[in-house]
Amino acid sequence: MNICLAELNDIETLFEIRTSVVENYQSREEIAKLGITPESVAEMLATDCGAWIAEICDRPIGFSIANATEKTIFGIFVLPEFEGQGIGRDLMQVAENWFWSKGIEEIWLLTGNDPNLRAYGFYQHLNWIPVGVESDGDFQGEMKFVKRRDS
Repeated sequence: MNICLAELNDIETLFEIRTSVVENYQSREEIAKLGITPESVAEMLATDCGAWIAEICDRPIGFSIANATEKTIFGIFVLPEFEGQGIGRDLMQVAENWFWSKGIEEIWLLTGNDPNLRAYGFYQHLNWIPVGVESDGDFQGEMKFVKRRDS
């Protein structure tokens, strides 16, 4: 497996992977309602975000995306047939290292507020701490996780 920095010409690949997942599935239309479009992702990549694509034999199989200004992981997604192979963990490590290299000491993310969801357990397994449920905005009801550099 190889992990490389995503570029503008990878945006369609990011959307293809994002809309392929089974758990936390969202269509392109649903994602667009949240303001996530190819144009907004291009702007993110040109400013304060980093994104990484995992590949096997030049086939994109997963990605992570993070925002330095907001100090947040926007998402980690892996094609269903490649789940459970450590790809998400490796993508998370690349994103975390990116934050630490920028001197950021604490980062956060949001996920569904159901401990039975794979993502919820995945973040806990990687030493992310659930700190509370979001109470307003588009992500009302989502669990906020945080991680400090030293954890």
